[in-house]
Amino acid sequence: MRRARIAERVVRVLEQHPLGVGVRQISRESGVPGEQLQQVLAMLREEDFAQPITESSVYAPGPALERLASPGGLTKQLQHTLALARDSVGAAVYLSRYADGVVRITQMADGPITPAVTEWVDFRAAAHASAVGKCLLTQLDPATRIDHLARHKAARLTPRTITSPQLLLDRLERITPNDPVYDLREYAGEWKPRSGSGTGGPIATSAAASEPKHSAGASHPQRSQPGRRIPIYGF
Repeated sequence: MRRARIAERVVRVLEQHPLGVGVRQISRESGVPGEQLQQVLAMLREEDFAQPITESSVYAPGPALERLASPGGLTKQLQHTLALARDSVGAAVYLSRYADGVVRITQMADGPITPAVTEWVDFRAAAHASAVGKCLLTQLDPATRIDHLARHKAARLTPRTITSPQLLLDRLERITPNDPVYDLREYAGEWKPRSGSGTGGPIATSAAASEPKHSAGASHPQRSQPGRRIPIYGF
């Protein structure tokens, strides 16, 4: 979140200079020091929020700002960010939230070499077993968590699925807000999903990634941590 707030300050400076502004002036107006600013600008370039217009360190607002201003712009920009995340981690990626008492996948990005999880059981009925579902459940208050498990019985989907409500509640209670959450073959044995909580606030949200169990991604250093290198400004 801190990086996202810093990035937002830089974007606000760019918006005030549609014809371009130098790095030194960006640093001065945003209050972001030079070395850190270079890292932020690199991220904003990747996500199309900043666009270099000369070789002398001058930047203008990028096309992402136009996307956001258009009808359905937020959805378009989130989809662009998800595609970057998919290519970065080498896995299908998802955004989800807990709304109206169920788990909802709100957006996702997959591809021919980064297939999505086969939803053989409706995710809304499998929060107890999926990485996305468990991540969202950890963000609920205890009473809402208990209510969810009372309304959605924990069915055994694989031999590893936890079906005891009390055991599941105990496991969820031990997960801290910054911990990644994994599906340890509890939903589907042939996939390796992992999920991390979203940006906080009153609504439980998560960003997740999944890849086939036998994919090469498990040994890739950039893919060893859920969410690593996922662009942050668009989330």
